[in-house]
Formats: sequence, C-alpha cells, structure tokens
Amino acid sequence: MQARPEEETRRIATDAPWRWLGEGWRDMMRVPGVSIGYGLAVVGGGVAINTLLWRAGLSSWIPVLLGVFALLGPVIAVGLYEVSRRLEQGEQPGLGALFSVKMKSPTQILLVGFFLMFAVFAWVRIASLLYALFASANYQPLDDFLAFSLTTPGGIAMLIIGTLFGGAIAFCIYLLTFISIPMLMDRDTDAFTAIATGIKAVKKNPGAMLLWAWLIAIFTAAGVGTLFIGLALIFPLLGHATWHAYREIAPR
Repeated sequence: MQARPEEETRRIATDAPWRWLGEGWRDMMRVPGVSIGYGLAVVGGGVAINTLLWRAGLSSWIPVLLGVFALLGPVIAVGLYEVSRRLEQGEQPGLGALFSVKMKSPTQILLVGFFLMFAVFAWVRIASLLYALFASANYQPLDDFLAFSLTTPGGIAMLIIGTLFGGAIAFCIYLLTFISIPMLMDRDTDAFTAIATGIKAVKKNPGAMLLWAWLIAIFTAAGVGTLFIGLALIFPLLGHATWHAYREIAPR
C-alpha cells in the first residue's frame, strides 16, 4: 500500500445528491428486508438507550444522544455500504452480508473511528458545559427541559450556542467520513488519504456537497420527528445513497 495525499475526485453536478437518493432508494427496494431490518435494528438500539436515560431521570440528555447518533451515523452504516457494493457487483445479498463486511483497510477505519469518538466526547463535553451554564446543572424531565429550552431567554441562548457548536462539529465529521469510510472499505489505502479525498471533493464541488449535507440533516430530523419510526426507512436510504455518492465522486 502506497499512501498518497489524496485520491482523484470527479467534478459533479450540483443536483447530483438527488440522484444518489434515487439510487439509494432502488437499492433499498431491491433488498427491503435486509435494508429496513438494518434500519429497525438501529432505531431499536436508539430507543432502548433513550428508555434507559428516561428511567434514570436523565431524559434531558436525549437531545445530546441524538447528536452523538448523527456523528456516528457514517460508521453505523457500514453494513449498508456493503449491501450496495454487493448489489453493484450483481449479487443478491442477504442478512449475512451485514455481518460479513469486507473491508480492505480495517485498521484505518478504526483510526477514523477514533477521530469520531474524540468528536463525540467533545460534543458531549460542550453540551454538558452549556447545560451547566444555562440550567445550573439541574437535570430536568424532558417536558420541563423542552419548556426551559423554548420559552426562556437562557434556554433559547443555550439552543443557539449549542446548535452553532454542534453544527460546526457535525460539518467537520461530514468532511472526515462521507467519503473516507466507504473508501476505506473499498480500497487498500490509509485514513489520511481517504480524509483528504473527502476534503478535496468538498472543495471541488461545494454546491453539491452542501446540498448533500443539508439533505442528510433534513431527512435525519424528519426521521427523529416521527418518534424514530421514519428513521427505520431514512437511515438505510441515506446509507445506500452515501455509497453511490462515494462511487460517483471518487471513481476507481
């Protein structure tokens, strides 16, 4: 393996993300049991953790957990990338494909995972500091927390500052992972090359990449807004679409 500063990337149309969603939908409909089952498993895990927080009297941490999910989503979706890769190769993958992901650079994916965990810890720390600053560290039930956040000056300020910090972290993670994770699965390369390729793709295609980031945010928010039910469809859709984004932006 010979590391390079970056892989070659392609200039794409600004509306390409809409096509990726269409291709992701076709993949999902070709293996609906596998894809939607994956989405249900992810949603089930999230609901279980939220339930534990609720019962422990820490329901005000649920919004923070949603931010953590958004940061780790690209890694959680590796099984969906594998399904799309096998469909691309003419196979008809079953559930076993989710547990036998073929990774060309597994140790490098772990390195990117380490960066992601660092970002998660940074986000949790920032969220806890903001909460301590504006709510005097008084952990409230979720209903009271929402009332505080939406109807008081301190709560509104906390939401604005937290959104700015969270958005900055999420965008950095987007640069790090939307190309690098699929690339490290597909190619024998290193994490820094894969990350540099993603950054180069954003610099070469700022309009398309901003549209893709916006679509991910809107779709994810819609999934959460349906009490996670919609996320069982949206998560696999975005996972399959991300594979097609990688294949178009960074061709072999």
